[in-house]
Amino acid sequence: MTTQSAAPTPHLPVRPEWLALHAEPILEPALAIIDPHHHLWDRPENRYLLDDVLADVGAGHKVFATVFMECGAMYRGDGPAAMAPLGETEFVNRIAEASAAGRACRIAEGIVGHADLLAGDAVGAVLDAHLQVAPARFKGIRQSSVYHADPQARASLATPPQGMLQDAQFRRGFACLAARGLTFDAWMYHTQLGELADLADAFPATTMVLNHVGGPIGIGPYAGRRAEVFGEWLSAIRELARRDNVVVKLGGLGMRMFGFDFAAKDMPPSSQALAQAWGPYVAECIEAFGPARAMFESNFPVDKGTCSYAVMWNAFKRMAASFGADEKNALFCDTAARVYRLSVAGREAAR
Repeated sequence: MTTQSAAPTPHLPVRPEWLALHAEPILEPALAIIDPHHHLWDRPENRYLLDDVLADVGAGHKVFATVFMECGAMYRGDGPAAMAPLGETEFVNRIAEASAAGRACRIAEGIVGHADLLAGDAVGAVLDAHLQVAPARFKGIRQSSVYHADPQARASLATPPQGMLQDAQFRRGFACLAARGLTFDAWMYHTQLGELADLADAFPATTMVLNHVGGPIGIGPYAGRRAEVFGEWLSAIRELARRDNVVVKLGGLGMRMFGFDFAAKDMPPSSQALAQAWGPYVAECIEAFGPARAMFESNFPVDKGTCSYAVMWNAFKRMAASFGADEKNALFCDTAARVYRLSVAGREAAR
């Protein structure tokens, strides 16, 4: 079974005073956005609850809905271990209900929770329990498969076994998703992308969402090898994109694991600097998957260690500047709405 590590977070610390050193006017403020990937938690080193996320989405961009991504928060402390992740869905659904009352942005309109697919057929009962807790909001699960033999290359609290996506028991559990209309969010390193391609071939009826542009590692044994890693990553991304049931999230590049050094500088980065550094990864993903299978994501508060919410979305808008209106709507809103089955009715009325 996978475990939730109690070790200190490997993520960059969030420094509000440092982030405040750089501010920018909001680009394209009328462009409607669904943020399809953020967390909520109450950790000693990094609190991120409703008021915190509302402050970020209210920074000037037209974010009218968000999707919560599992992060091991508020698990149940008693009862069957398999049902412990229900505590997170209960916690987030309460926040979503509080957000829905009279606010321009519907926080956690979609919820992606956790269930251990290594339980095989028995995981169906856990999925049904999630759906009972949040029938209108529960959209799928994420079970991170981030594994690397070298500890210096690892950058996640998750501790999955090697080759989890190929495990027969895991695949029996995975088979329970499609019948319930649930998606699967995949978080892995670039060295594992072939495993997701194989899984997508085996389960063509299940929508799979590749997180964080496929995780090209830039730390540990991969530090100083960006061009080499980029080539390996690009080859795997292009092959994976041939599977129509896989979509990609464009973001997460502010994490420590990507090896960018913005957080070490005296001043936080501008959106121009972020677009220049991150743009090649985003451009290749859009080229491979197309705007209809790609969506920008904040990955907040994890990426908040690198830049503010306002600057990040400005950077994304710079990366998408050459696209037409329909393509921009897909990248910033419509792909996320389709994949996570969210309404876009409020996008014109937002703010």
